[in-house]
Amino acid sequence: MIHEIDQQWVGKLLRTSAERFILPRFHTVVSSRKPDGSIVTSADIDSQNFLQDMLAARYPDIPLLGEEMSPQEQQQLLQNSTALWCLDPLDGTSNFAAGVPVFGISLALLEKGHSIMGWIYDPVRAELFSAVRGQGAKVDNNPLLTREAPALKYCVGVVDYKRLKRPLALRIIDERPFHSQRNFGASVLEWCWLAAGRYHFYLHGAQQLWDRAAGALILQEAGGQISCFDGSPLQEKDLKPRSIIATLDPDLHQTWRNWMDQATDQGVEFPNAAL
Repeated sequence: MIHEIDQQWVGKLLRTSAERFILPRFHTVVSSRKPDGSIVTSADIDSQNFLQDMLAARYPDIPLLGEEMSPQEQQQLLQNSTALWCLDPLDGTSNFAAGVPVFGISLALLEKGHSIMGWIYDPVRAELFSAVRGQGAKVDNNPLLTREAPALKYCVGVVDYKRLKRPLALRIIDERPFHSQRNFGASVLEWCWLAAGRYHFYLHGAQQLWDRAAGALILQEAGGQISCFDGSPLQEKDLKPRSIIATLDPDLHQTWRNWMDQATDQGVEFPNAAL
C-alpha cells in the first residue's frame, strides 16, 4: 500500500487546502456549533470536501473517514474498509475562529486499523510534518528525531487538563512532578511539536482517532514513546477516545508510568485505554 501513495503529492494537497480554504478566512470566519457543542466553520467543511474529492480522484479505492462526518458514517467506514484515509480538515477550530494562530490539517492512511502514513500541515508556520511506518519522520525535507529528555522535574510538557479525570488533574496540580506545562488547543500540532523536541511530554485524557492517527505515527517514527494511561498500547481500530501519555524517550515514559502506578496504589483512578 505505501508504495502506491505519492507522499509529495499528498503533502502539497494539504498545503493547497490551507491556502484556498483556511488561511483566507483566518480572522474573518463565522463559526457555528455542532450537536456535541464543538465549533465548526465553513473552513472545516470546505477543506474536508476538497481533500475528499481530490483523494478520491487520485486514489478511488481508498475511502475517507473525516471528522465532519456523522458517527454512523465513521463507524461504518472503519468496520468495512481494509484501508482508509483518516482526516481532520482543521484541528484547533476554536483557536482558528478566535484568531489564535495555532491550528492544522491532519491526514493519515490506515491499513487494517493501523496508521502506516501520516501528514500534518501547520498553515501559519508553513511546516509539513510527515511519517511512513518503518521509514522515519520528517519536517519538510529534514529528518525528524527526538532528543533525550531531561529528568521529569526539569521537563516542560503539554497537559490537557480539560479532559483529565478530576482526581488525576488535582493530583498533578498539587504535586506538579514536572517543571512547567502548556496547552496549545490543537492536538495535531501538539504531537508534531513534541516529535520536534519543542517540549518533553504530552498528557491527554480523551483523544479522538483523527486527532492522533497521523501525529502518533510521526512521534513514534521520530523515536518517541506512547501508551494509554493504563499502560496499554495506543490503538486506531475503533472510534473510542483514548487517553495519552507520550514522551520524547522511553526513560521519561517509564518515569511517568511509575508516577501513575504510585498514584493508583494511593487510590487515584485513571481512565481506561478506551473511555
